[in-house]
Amino acid sequence: MAASHGVLVVDFGAQYAQLIARRVREAKVYSEIIPSSITAADVRAKNPEAIILSGGPSSVYADHAPKVDPAIFSLGIPVFGICYGFQTMAAALN
Repeated sequence: MAASHGVLVVDFGAQYAQLIARRVREAKVYSEIIPSSITAADVRAKNPEAIILSGGPSSVYADHAPKVDPAIFSLGIPVFGICYGFQTMAAALN
């Protein structure tokens, strides 16, 4: 398997993803902002060291609210959810 490659910041549509990615980069760690529509296979191919689920303007209970592929949580990659990111993680994991 290839070497791990930084942190993926999942964007749920708020400006927070940009701020989070910038703070990660200021800590001298590569970060990449990705859309919430990314699949577990795409995440696996990027081989990140960690994933951060950013905040967003939606409610997880709203119609058409962005969601994350639940299979991402079974990849063995540490995941940190902030605000909306934590809520969508909890919803995906029941």
